Amino acid sequence: MSQIQLSLAIGEYDHVRDVLDGVVPIDGVDLTVLRLPVEEMFYRFIMHEEFDVSEASFAKMAAFAAQGDRRFVPLPVFPSRVFRHSSIYVRSNAGIGSPEELAGRRVGVPEWAQTAAVYSRGLLAHEYGVDLTAIDWYQGGVNQAGRREKVALDLPPEFRLTVIADRSLSDMLIAGELDAMLSARAPASFLSGDTRIRRLFSDYRPVELAYARKTGIFPIMHVVAMRREIYERDRWLAMSLCKAFDKARRRSLERAAEVAVSFFPLPWIADELRIARGLFGDDPWPYGVAANRRTLDAFLQYAHEQGVCRRRLTSEELFPAEVLETFKI
Repeated sequence: MSQIQLSLAIGEYDHVRDVLDGVVPIDGVDLTVLRLPVEEMFYRFIMHEEFDVSEASFAKMAAFAAQGDRRFVPLPVFPSRVFRHSSIYVRSNAGIGSPEELAGRRVGVPEWAQTAAVYSRGLLAHEYGVDLTAIDWYQGGVNQAGRREKVALDLPPEFRLTVIADRSLSDMLIAGELDAMLSARAPASFLSGDTRIRRLFSDYRPVELAYARKTGIFPIMHVVAMRREIYERDRWLAMSLCKAFDKARRRSLERAAEVAVSFFPLPWIADELRIARGLFGDDPWPYGVAANRRTLDAFLQYAHEQGVCRRRLTSEELFPAEVLETFKI
């Protein structure tokens, strides 16, 4: 039987490494791998459909599905997960000492439909009672001007969102034109040590640990998605992809658990894994819907409330039915 030629764009995570290197093959597939920066990969996949399979923004995939755009088929494979308390930046002299004090302020986002921003707004609203409609929102590039939304928005009328085309959010924050920013990537000025910008949660790890214990949410940033043309032509590929990525993930966790030999250039990796398992159980980075129900339901609720999704989606309609059994859903 001849192998199907398939192109895949994805980040170089350890938990996908064995797929990229061919150690874990994808049944029936001859794979061409492209290792690209996230922003470039997302843009090329979403705007031009350059790859057969790609890592993709969870928010964008959900937004497209909610508006009936069926170009992409997301799989319940989650290469990137990050808690987002650390992604809230404030101007140091803005007098903002708590999340509640963001109400009535001017807050920037790189894209309203950025997955990280959806989670950040969701935790502000649901954990701290912040009225998102009481904030003046500004959308623009974090460090460079001109960034645009990549999906059509349907914001509730009570939200106030202004597009900024000629300034970066970082410059506006320093100049006092913004009070805060929600961004997956830190402002360049913050990274360079500029003390005029700080994180709202300066010691964010204990806050994120408490949030995880309370809610059971482990934010999902990215999914793996197929072009629908590829999926409809060979539907068995969805299962083959899920099985291969899941095997690579399990092999990565085995490497992380190894105490005698560290496969990662950091100390105490095995101890960190034990902490994660204490929070989330034996499998702290699961794929599939059932093991991620709280996170998926919360995100889809936030995305609908915030106008990223035009209707309230369910996980079962977002992901293809035939792969649900892959993870014993």
